[in-house]
Amino acid sequence: MLGDARVKGPAGVLSERRGSYPFIDFRLLNNTTHSGEIGTKKKVKRLLSFQRYFHASRLLRGIVPQASLHLLDEDYLGQARHMLSKVGMWNFDIFLFDRLTNGNSLVTLLCHLFNVHGLIHHFQLDMVKLHRFLVMVQEDYHSQNPYHNAVHAADVTQAMHCYLKEPKLASFLTPLDIMLGLLAAAAHDVDHPGVNQPFLIKTKHHLASLYQNTSVLENHHWRSTVGMLRESRLLAHLPKEMTQDIEQQLGSLILSTDINRQNEFLSRLKDHLNNKDLCLEDTEHRHFMLQIALKCADICNPCRVWELSKQWSERVCEEFYRQGELERKLGLDISPLCNQQKDTVPSIQVGFITYIAEPLFVEWGHFTGDTPLSVNMLNHLRKNKSKWRALLHKQRSKSNDRLGQGTEDKDDKKLTEGGAPQ
Repeated sequence: MLGDARVKGPAGVLSERRGSYPFIDFRLLNNTTHSGEIGTKKKVKRLLSFQRYFHASRLLRGIVPQASLHLLDEDYLGQARHMLSKVGMWNFDIFLFDRLTNGNSLVTLLCHLFNVHGLIHHFQLDMVKLHRFLVMVQEDYHSQNPYHNAVHAADVTQAMHCYLKEPKLASFLTPLDIMLGLLAAAAHDVDHPGVNQPFLIKTKHHLASLYQNTSVLENHHWRSTVGMLRESRLLAHLPKEMTQDIEQQLGSLILSTDINRQNEFLSRLKDHLNNKDLCLEDTEHRHFMLQIALKCADICNPCRVWELSKQWSERVCEEFYRQGELERKLGLDISPLCNQQKDTVPSIQVGFITYIAEPLFVEWGHFTGDTPLSVNMLNHLRKNKSKWRALLHKQRSKSNDRLGQGTEDKDDKKLTEGGAPQ
């Protein structure tokens, strides 16, 4: 009925129509029958497609949910307005901000940042179209995901805003660079299904086939974003060549968030820094540093204050565990980090910080120099790593105590039965 879910644009960039691919709902997938078929899958697929198409059609007709129609005006709560005045602070609490904006943190934040950076005036953007596009993006994140949801997107966007202000980078950025950075941050995980690429591949998901098992989710996020840009007509007034360039650069930025390409980008960054050949007046070098900034923003949770960092850590592990439970129910091998019985939150976080986050942020610090932000982030990262290590040690000690107690119980039993411990 839906036909090909891809739409070819004038530049040959394939976009995805909203509502073409229903998200993976764990409540439905867990409801398996004895024959192995997944519940009323076809009926649910049609229902979800219709629901999302209905949302999209309402937005395209300009009918926006009233709860999210908050722009920078007197209707804002004083606390939310006060928080926006400090949006460039690293201790910004995105969870509190999301509550104050009634779950509209992404739309609210982007409207504010586009205004602060002068992007609305510079690109002559229509505020109604901008708001429509941002609502589309926010609604295409799935709130049932513990981690990959619109609050994560807002958190990454706020971090990106902080990085764009770093002196080493800020003095070279053009309005286009800033708009690309903020848009990519906001949409980098749009329509995330709450499972990872290996899951999509081993379950032969249509997205894995569509993108030939390569950067499957990142390609989907990018093409979905392009589709929403075209539907909202946010950039329709700009020259065709410019919109084509924006779509391609958004793709390059979003694709850089593929964790499988971590070493590729880290090696390139190290080479540039060692050779001292980064020239930010050069468009390609500037774009590369935007990619690095987005990668940092995407995994900056360990660099936040402990209270925020811990929440994000627990959320991402909860999403991993849900996937592991789903794999178990489907008779699949449980993916790494997804086994709640073996992979604890502290062990996952110590590994992630040690091998993924810390190497990247150390090099980012080499690029920016000892700015207050970089020093602050590395301090939080190392303190958080120490706390996770302490929790991991405590868990292992308890586990060893239980094993020891189990041995003692067995020995006591043998003694009462007239035996002696060997």
